[in-house]
Amino acid sequence: MLAAQRSVEPDAGAGAPDIRGNTPALEAVLAEGEGSRVDAVVVTGDVLTGPDPRGTLDLLLALPYPVHFIRGNADQEVVDAVDGRYPATGDHDWDALTLWTAPHMARTTRDLIAGWPTKATLPIDGIGDVLFVHATPRSLMDIVLVDTPMAGWDAVLAGTDAAAIVLGHTHMPFYRRVDRCLVANAGSVGMPYGHDGASSLVLGPTVVFRQTVYDVEAASRRILAVGCSGASEFVRDYVQSHPSDREALTAFRATWRRRRGSKDRAWNMRS
Repeated sequence: MLAAQRSVEPDAGAGAPDIRGNTPALEAVLAEGEGSRVDAVVVTGDVLTGPDPRGTLDLLLALPYPVHFIRGNADQEVVDAVDGRYPATGDHDWDALTLWTAPHMARTTRDLIAGWPTKATLPIDGIGDVLFVHATPRSLMDIVLVDTPMAGWDAVLAGTDAAAIVLGHTHMPFYRRVDRCLVANAGSVGMPYGHDGASSLVLGPTVVFRQTVYDVEAASRRILAVGCSGASEFVRDYVQSHPSDREALTAFRATWRRRRGSKDRAWNMRS
């Protein structure tokens, strides 16, 4: 997936979505990509909230390649928690994980995360200008899926003129056209839904989805050794098994039904 930069404008770019502090999964993705022809890497948000936030960030910052960070909703929530203004979500496991992650962030790390942009555009050979975001160009929390109605896409893509958009947030890979714009969800490195292994994406001159299988038993032992709040649940639900795409879509659609009376046609849900 990664190689040293050889040009100012990338010939090829890689998307690493929703790592979620799963360092073993990230290591596997990086190892699989060694030798591939990629000139830039974009980490599309939700990088740290998970079992090994420090290890994940240290690994990314040490790479000898240009790495572009996009801020996701989980990253913003960690910043809020460090600042003492994190609002409880009602999801006990999620709140505990966020509040566990925050004290492991030095002030300089908090400032680094807070400075990450919510979007970035890179020119990719064979595709054109590609807009990288976490959820949608307008929000860190919108939910868009492969079968989101066109009215929903119109709401979240208004004013966007990129040739392609790469996003994450829902942890499920997909690829489709939306009114001539190529939209690709790169899935999730650390918490994938619907499949085993870690998801990533390579762009230029075509779109290539990657699913990297790694040693889940060794990864489980490493994650449990960190001592993260909720580590055993993380291992059970996202390393040794994964929610199915049917389960995830059912949850997302239930949220949409609850919001159906709203003027906002986009789907909005925590992920």
